[in-house]
Amino acid sequence: MNRIIAVIGMCGSGKTEAVKFFETNNFKKVYFGEVVIEELKARGLQVNEANERMVRESLRQEYGMGVMALKSIGKIRKLLKENNVVIESLYSWEEFKIVKNEFGDAFKLLNIYTTKSLRYERLKTRPYRPLTNEEALSRDLSEIEKLDKGGPIAFADFMERNDSTLEELNKNLSKYL
Repeated sequence: MNRIIAVIGMCGSGKTEAVKFFETNNFKKVYFGEVVIEELKARGLQVNEANERMVRESLRQEYGMGVMALKSIGKIRKLLKENNVVIESLYSWEEFKIVKNEFGDAFKLLNIYTTKSLRYERLKTRPYRPLTNEEALSRDLSEIEKLDKGGPIAFADFMERNDSTLEELNKNLSKYL
């Protein structure tokens, strides 16, 4: 039976690296953020932190907090027929409930975490969409207060601390294969 792992955590915790690890181990990725990127392109807006937040929040206001899952569930269903699936960017409690109700025990949450100071340092130096400390704090607060991100993190099936090297993270993640 194939399974689904949603990699969750705060911005800069190492979620994207964890997702890459699963992809290199034959999991197929479903990126909930792709819904936002596609909407930005449709609206002719530049991809940046402010526009992404605005579109994320407007989509959720219009369609509900589970919109990313609702718009991605068909893709998950299709991929799961022949592959394990890793979900990137599951944030809200509603998204969690939608995926859990659809896939039951085949679906698990993996929380990647580390300290706020290390997350912010990583965010400053990442090559794609770097964030200043102020932008990172703004994103943290927005995700906690407006996107209901704490529920899935608190409800995680598995937790991995990521405060060392990428090699150490990958070694630790191998137990989920």
